[in-house]
Amino acid sequence: MTLLRAVWRYPVITATVLVLAAVVVIANTTGAGAARWVASAYVAVFVAFTLVRMIRDVLRGHVGLDVLAVVAMIATLAVGEYVASLIIVLMLSGGEALEDAAARRATRDLTALLDRAPRTAHRVAARPGPGGAERIDDVPVDEVAVGDILLLRPAEIVPVDGELLSASGTFDESSLTGESMPVSHPQGSEVFSGAVNGSSAVRIRARRRSADSQYQQIVALVSQAQASRAPVVRLADRFAVPFTAVSLVLAGTAWAISGDPTRFAEVLVLATPCPLLIAAPVAFLGGLSRAAKAGVIVKGGGVLEQLARVRSACFDKTGTLTAGRPELVEVRPADGVDRDELLALAASAEQYSTHVLAEGVRRAAVAEGLALRPASEAQEVATNGVTAVIGERVVAVGKPAFIASRAPALVRSDLAPGQAAAYVAIDDRFAGALILADAVRPESAGVVQWLRGNGVERVTMLTGDAAPTARSIAGQVGITEVHAELLPPEKVHLAAGMRPRPTLMVGDGVNDAPVLAASDVGVAMGARGATAAGDAADVVVVVDSLAKVVEAIAISRHTLRVALTAIWIGIALSIGLMLVAMTGVIPAVAGALIQEGVDLATILYALRALRGTVPDLAAPVVTPPRVTPPRSATPDRARGARG
Repeated sequence: MTLLRAVWRYPVITATVLVLAAVVVIANTTGAGAARWVASAYVAVFVAFTLVRMIRDVLRGHVGLDVLAVVAMIATLAVGEYVASLIIVLMLSGGEALEDAAARRATRDLTALLDRAPRTAHRVAARPGPGGAERIDDVPVDEVAVGDILLLRPAEIVPVDGELLSASGTFDESSLTGESMPVSHPQGSEVFSGAVNGSSAVRIRARRRSADSQYQQIVALVSQAQASRAPVVRLADRFAVPFTAVSLVLAGTAWAISGDPTRFAEVLVLATPCPLLIAAPVAFLGGLSRAAKAGVIVKGGGVLEQLARVRSACFDKTGTLTAGRPELVEVRPADGVDRDELLALAASAEQYSTHVLAEGVRRAAVAEGLALRPASEAQEVATNGVTAVIGERVVAVGKPAFIASRAPALVRSDLAPGQAAAYVAIDDRFAGALILADAVRPESAGVVQWLRGNGVERVTMLTGDAAPTARSIAGQVGITEVHAELLPPEKVHLAAGMRPRPTLMVGDGVNDAPVLAASDVGVAMGARGATAAGDAADVVVVVDSLAKVVEAIAISRHTLRVALTAIWIGIALSIGLMLVAMTGVIPAVAGALIQEGVDLATILYALRALRGTVPDLAAPVVTPPRVTPPRSATPDRARGARG
C-alpha cells in the first residue's frame, strides 16, 4: 500500500524508471537508434515542462539548479548519452520528491499539539438532575462559555483559562512555563488551559472561550511562526548561475573559434552539474546520517547548513540546562534523628505519593542502598502530603503546614533559589526536612563554554521560571544574559529580535514549541520532552544530553566544509577539462567518460562527511559571573511545591 501511494504521489519518478527500463530493453533488442528516439522524446517533454517552470521561477526572482539540469540534459542528448539524460531526469525528479516530502512533514508539525489539546469539558449544569442531584455534562470544549462552571478530575488537562473556585489546587504547568515544580494556587487564582490538574478534583469558572485560551494561542503561535520563516536557499543553487554562465561562455567560444558546432557539445558535456546535483547532497546526507547515529535528528540539509552558521544561542532552563527532574540535594534531620533512618522512612512513605518530589526522594534512598519498607496503611492528602504507617511508626511527609498540624515544633529550612523542601514528621514529632532541586546538567557549563569559544557570539537564557532560580542556574553554567518569567509569546519576541543571526534556540516542552518554530534553528531536547516541541523543532536530540547540541553544530560545520570543498573540486576540474576540450583534443564520448570520473572524485570526497572528530567538552569549572538583571515580563507567580 505504501508503494502504491508513492507511485501515485510521484508519477514522474515512476514514468522515468519505466522509460529507462524500456530504453535498456529496446537497445538490446531493436537497436540503439530506436532507444535513442524513445529517450530523446521523453527527455524533450520533461525539458519542456522544466523550462516552463524555470520561467515561472525566474519571474519570482529565483534561479536554481534547474538551469544546470536542463543544460546537462540537452548536452547529453546532443552527444548521444541518452541513458545519462534519463538518469539526470531521475535525479531531478527524485530531489523534488524529497522536497515535497519535507513540505508535507512541515504540515504535520502541529499534530502533537492538536492531539493534546482538550476536546471535552465537564460542565456543571445550572439545573440539578433527577432527585436534586448535581448534574455534570460532558460538552465539546468549543461550547464552553465564559462563566461556565467546570469540573477538573485528577490528572486532567485544563480545557480553558479559568478562575479556581476550590479552596486550593496544584497544577503541573511545565508545558506552559517550563517550571518543573508543581504550582499551588489558592482560591480565586487564574489557571491556564494546557496545565495538568493534580491528584484532587477541583472546579474552575471559565474566563475565556477555548479559542482565546493559553493553550490554543500556543498552537496558533507555532503555526504563524512556521509560516513566517523564510526558506533556506539550497547550497548548490548559489553556484548554479555563475557555473552555467562560465560553461556556456567557454563552449560558445570554442564553437566560435573552431567554427565547428560539435566543439560546443564536446566542451559542454564536461559541464554536467553532477558535482552540484550529487556531491553536495551526498555530503549533507552523510552529515544527517552521522548526526542520527549520534542521537540527533536534523530535519534536512538546509537546517544543517543553518546550524553550521549559528552566531547566537538561546537556552530554556528546565529540562534543557537542568535535568528536568528534582533530585535530593540534602537531608536535614532534626536533633536526635538519624539521617539514614529519616531518609528511609520518608522514602517508604513516598511510595504511596504521586507528588513530583516523591520520585526524587525514593530515587535517592534507593541510590544510597536504603531498603524501602511497606506500609500497613497509607493515605495521601492531595497537594499537601502523605501519611503512612511503616511498621509501628506513623510517618508524614509533605508541606510545612501539613506537617506542622501534626508536629508544631517544625522548623522551616532556608532554601536557595530553585530548591523545594519536603518536611517529615515521625510519630507526630518533627523529624527533619529533605531538600530537593532541579540540578544543572553536568555538561551544561562545558556546552556554554564551547559555544563561546567556537564562534557563537551571544548566549542567553529564555525561561518562564522565577528570576532568582533562573539567575542561580545561569551563574552555574556561565550565562550572563538572562530573561526570566516569560510566557511563550514573549519568548518568540525575544528570539525574533536576537542578533547576530542565525539564532539557535534549545528547549523542551509545549511552552517552547512556538519559539523553537520561530528561531532560525530550533533544537528540542526530545528524550523526555513533549512531542509538540520535537515536531516544531528543526533538530531533535533523542539522547538525554545537552552535549549533543555541540556535537550537532560540529557535525554541521564539518559537513558544510566538505560540501563546499566537493563543489569547488567539481567546478575546478570541470572548468579545467572544458579549457582542454576547447582545443578539440577530447572527443564528446571521451569527455562524457572523463566527466564521470570527475563526478566519482567529488562524490568520494563528499563521503568524508560521514567521518569527523567529536568535540571535547572537558573544561575547567566556570566561575559564576555577574548576571545582568533579568527581564521580568510578568509579575511573580506562585511557584514551588511542598516548600
